[in-house]
Amino acid sequence: MSDVTDATTGKAAPTPDDGLRIADSNEGGPVLAADGTPLKKSLSRTLRRQKMRALLLIAPLLIFVLVTFIVPIVSMLLRSVDNTIVPNTLPQTVSAISEWDPTASDLPDEPVYEALYYDLFLASEAKEHTKLGTRLNYEQTGLSSQFRSVGRDLDEIGEDQIDALEDLAEDIWDNEAFWFDLMRGGENAENTDQDVLDRAQTRLRALTGDAFTGGTGFLPGAEISALLPRTAYEYASFAVFTATAEEDVVAEEEPWESVKIALIEELQAGADVASYTGFGAEQLLAAQEMLADQPEQNFKESFLEIDEGWGNPQTWKTLNVYKSPYTTGYFLNAADYQLGFDGVEARPENQQIYIKLFMRTLYMSLVITGSCILLGYPVAWILANLPLRTANVLMILVLLPFWTSLLVRTSAWKVLLQQQGVINEILVWLGFVDDANRLILMNNATGTIIAMTHILLPFMILPLYSVMKTIPPSYLRAAKSLGATNVTAFWRVYFPQSVPGIGAGSILVFILSIGYYITPEIVGGTDGVFISNRIAYHISSSLNWGLAAALGTILLVVVLVLYWCYDRIVGIDNVKLGG
Repeated sequence: MSDVTDATTGKAAPTPDDGLRIADSNEGGPVLAADGTPLKKSLSRTLRRQKMRALLLIAPLLIFVLVTFIVPIVSMLLRSVDNTIVPNTLPQTVSAISEWDPTASDLPDEPVYEALYYDLFLASEAKEHTKLGTRLNYEQTGLSSQFRSVGRDLDEIGEDQIDALEDLAEDIWDNEAFWFDLMRGGENAENTDQDVLDRAQTRLRALTGDAFTGGTGFLPGAEISALLPRTAYEYASFAVFTATAEEDVVAEEEPWESVKIALIEELQAGADVASYTGFGAEQLLAAQEMLADQPEQNFKESFLEIDEGWGNPQTWKTLNVYKSPYTTGYFLNAADYQLGFDGVEARPENQQIYIKLFMRTLYMSLVITGSCILLGYPVAWILANLPLRTANVLMILVLLPFWTSLLVRTSAWKVLLQQQGVINEILVWLGFVDDANRLILMNNATGTIIAMTHILLPFMILPLYSVMKTIPPSYLRAAKSLGATNVTAFWRVYFPQSVPGIGAGSILVFILSIGYYITPEIVGGTDGVFISNRIAYHISSSLNWGLAAALGTILLVVVLVLYWCYDRIVGIDNVKLGG
């Protein structure tokens, strides 16, 4: 805070703290308040209470601003780099594919396909695999249908081995109660493995975003969990999902095919069933002896039979590129680049549209702002210099657009500007253009500029009027009395005082126009749409919210940079809405 100068002595006036220090020194000790506490401490306490009361008064507004303005912006910023859907949906695949060399032309090895099977099986049960396909389809066309088809046919993988297992002992391996007792190590099992259940809950929580808390009525047995870890993990996932998401009793539901495939794999891999003496030991040993004659499951062949796309190295390279929880891919797409297999690369020329749209948006917004200044300035000057009663009547004409729907005003311009519309008919009737060469005023940039200039004109007139109203007419008369011409008096005296109104109107019009999308969508056609139209398209049609968030973030940064430039060049203190 700057020092206050004493008008009499010309020296800096003492602050309240200086006054207290002087009083303390004069009294030979601290000055006390009426209750006996030091006066400085009492004043500080009073000021603190006043600040708290002020904060409480504005708290509702502050919370409202945080919830409706700050939180959505932060959410948008996070969504523009968020890529957690890939590692959350395919956690085991992401881990397994790290061993694969993406620069080679070979497909990943069998363990990667095996991990993909278990990840996708759970994702398809939770109906989350289509979301992942949609996400990756933004990067490689066709992946959405590929994920949908594999989700439908996952049950067929390992069908023969499962049939052989169930035929081995009738009413045992398709019996839900037997599976329940086997996985918990028998009814009276003393040692349990809570960690397996916790990992299953964490897996489902990351996959779906739901809490998956609460009891499941099931705890894996520690002995069976050590003997068959993959089977126990898949059964625990099945149990958590059945009890929490489907609200069914685990003991009454037959386990998924993925659980049975996990058991078959581990038995064929040589799990030490012979040393196991717990519940189901006899059935496990018999199953292992039978499965020794069965062919091992080949996940790669199974996936290729379902969809040949899983034999395309590009599919795996795309998964490898976007396996991280955060990505710059959306921002690169917004700048007409992409994350290629060898790093950042330019998008194909026929797909480079966003930089062009950003430049067009900025250019047309500046043109619209300039048009509003040219049209709004004389209107505001007339309103400011007319008698108050007349000015109020004319002000109604300025405010009239606010009482009319934006859609109605834009549709009216569509009627006026089309080639068979009112304006062209009048021009043809007056002979300015012939009937064969009517002006093309719509579905291009011209139509957007005309319609938006009309719609945003009140936002320029009102700040100008409020500032001009405060300029005393005597200034102009004084300038003229000193010999200035009308032009000189206006340019040297009146115009500089109206600049704050131009600044306020320009900021309002420019920021509003840069985010408009209804009017450009209706009258802009291909050449008159803004970047905001693409943002709206990605939010409502393509559902590529990440790219929409990246485009919105770039637009926000551009506006902030222009605002900073305006402040540095013109000065934001010169912007006034009146007074």
